[in-house]
Amino acid sequence: MHVFVTGGTGHSGPYIISDLIAAGHQVTALARSDKSEAEVSALGARVHRGSLEDLDGLKAATVNSDGVIHMAHRQDLLPSGGLNAVAAAEVEIMLAYGEALAGTGKPLVVSGSIGSPGWEGLGRPATEEDAALPAGDAHKGALRIRNIVETTVIELAERGVRSSVVRIPPVMHSATDNAGFLPLLIGLAKERGVIGYPGEGSNLWSAVHARDLASLFRLALEKGAAGKAWHAVGDEGIPFREIAEAIGSRVNLPAVPIPADVLMLPGYFGFLANLVTLDVPASSLITRQSLGWEPAQPGLLADLDNGHYFPAG
Repeated sequence: MHVFVTGGTGHSGPYIISDLIAAGHQVTALARSDKSEAEVSALGARVHRGSLEDLDGLKAATVNSDGVIHMAHRQDLLPSGGLNAVAAAEVEIMLAYGEALAGTGKPLVVSGSIGSPGWEGLGRPATEEDAALPAGDAHKGALRIRNIVETTVIELAERGVRSSVVRIPPVMHSATDNAGFLPLLIGLAKERGVIGYPGEGSNLWSAVHARDLASLFRLALEKGAAGKAWHAVGDEGIPFREIAEAIGSRVNLPAVPIPADVLMLPGYFGFLANLVTLDVPASSLITRQSLGWEPAQPGLLADLDNGHYFPAG
């Protein structure tokens, strides 16, 4: 299969490209700059020079492929338009893919997310059958963003596209993670001299290794049914306190509770406060049964023990 990939130079992109090529697929990756072109070429992928703003270019690359994996986002819009602008651009991109793929039955696999506050209070792990945002919360402004994009992707199935969404947990970890939540938490701990956790720290975070995520994208591309959401969940739910304690033990700093009313004050979590309080355990049972996906890489706590998040010196 000839696969068009966007986001090939992000955290997960190189793993996805490498996994596809190892499985015998040909890959063409979107590259915006000379640096990105060199990086995807080094992985063995062909290069489509262009950008997410060029919808005609995306459609042309899509028409020339047997399927699409979309991981990139218009992060450049965040400073001026915020998440709403990013979502609006994302919907336009999805509709462009829909035009190029309509009636072909070819796969389109798009990254989604696990971690909407709309899922809190379910009383159980979120499943693939849960909407990106529960219908009762659909009026809550920013919480609708992921729902809008996911709904657009899923509805393309009605136009003859084998479209699906791979929802990614709050933590995606690997030996090459240098900008995700774990490095941010580790950096905050070193800066503050303490690693905190909200309240009792019993809120649960789900997680996945980037290599396992890559294999799920490939399986969804190869055999995933149309109109489905898949869960890239290796760890269903780890108490945040345990994550904090694991980090603290490696940097020789105490893990301490932070009361809810001071979480966002200077010196604590700041802009991360809304993230560290998430309680969003999630199941991947349907994904595993439907696609035969089985995570094979270390879990989050084991990966912290591997040491690559804590280089010497």
